[in-house]
Amino acid sequence: MERPAVVLLSGGLDSTTTTAIAKSEGFTPYALSFRYGQRHSVELEAAKAVARSLGVARHIIADIDLRVFGGSALTSDIDVPKRGSLDEAEDGGIPVTYVPARNTIFLSFALAYAEVVAAHDIFIGVTAVDYSGYPDCRPEYIEAYARMANLATREGVRGARPLVIHTPLMRLTKAEIIRRGTSLGVDYSRTCSCYDPDERGRACGRCDTCLLRLKGFSEAGMVDPVPYQGS
Repeated sequence: MERPAVVLLSGGLDSTTTTAIAKSEGFTPYALSFRYGQRHSVELEAAKAVARSLGVARHIIADIDLRVFGGSALTSDIDVPKRGSLDEAEDGGIPVTYVPARNTIFLSFALAYAEVVAAHDIFIGVTAVDYSGYPDCRPEYIEAYARMANLATREGVRGARPLVIHTPLMRLTKAEIIRRGTSLGVDYSRTCSCYDPDERGRACGRCDTCLLRLKGFSEAGMVDPVPYQGS
């Protein structure tokens, strides 16, 4: 019997690993990506490639335009910060690459999709260990959203199986995520994590997400297979 699950798939390292984990746990992934006004389309091409390689049941790219609000280096004319190392990052602040309420918006779409495909499970690749300080990646946020979701849906009102939001990466470091994905056969050369790739799709190697990714591969004793600018 099919166990459908909606998986938020950005095309990056974390969401790709999450999709592979969902499949390994016996779920049939229904992947959901967003064209939300982000700086580039490279990650969506990556999401398409990942969806094909992992054999998801269906892959939807939803169009929403968060540029109408702006407020982030990913959705407005604000430069993406570039650094020489993670040590240069500011401590304690929320980065300018944070997109206001993005995970709340994405999970709302996932919740609607889940109702349509009769899924009681949603997977999202958030982590509270090696991450950039986004408030909507914390476990208490996910727990609160799950409580709300079970009050706001037809299935929740009927008292059927509760909706579960799975966060399999929440307590893993980037290196542990990479090792887990590799053990599941994930091809990370298909993924894109960079906030500001060039016109050829090469990662910048200096934005926070690139630095976290490179750190993860280094600590895992592996070489990142994606191309970087200047290499």
